[in-house]
Amino acid sequence: MEGNKKIFTGKVVSNKMDKTVVVEISRRKLHKLYKKYITRSKKVKAHDAKNECNIGDTVRIIESRPLSKDKHWRLLEIVERAK
Repeated sequence: MEGNKKIFTGKVVSNKMDKTVVVEISRRKLHKLYKKYITRSKKVKAHDAKNECNIGDTVRIIESRPLSKDKHWRLLEIVERAK
């Protein structure tokens, strides 16, 4: 791929902006003391040049240079379309 840039898979939660989607990245983490899995999630804005993503799509995003104040990710591919 492109050097050693971070790549994450997440779910599109908003596509209301022009050429921008909001992707929620979830990860499961084991609690040290209670040994119970906790879901941690983070929302990031990603650049979608062709406006091809819809809400519910599973997408892969890659780190990029800052494109705006809080958009530092680009859409790499759509893994699965929403049903």
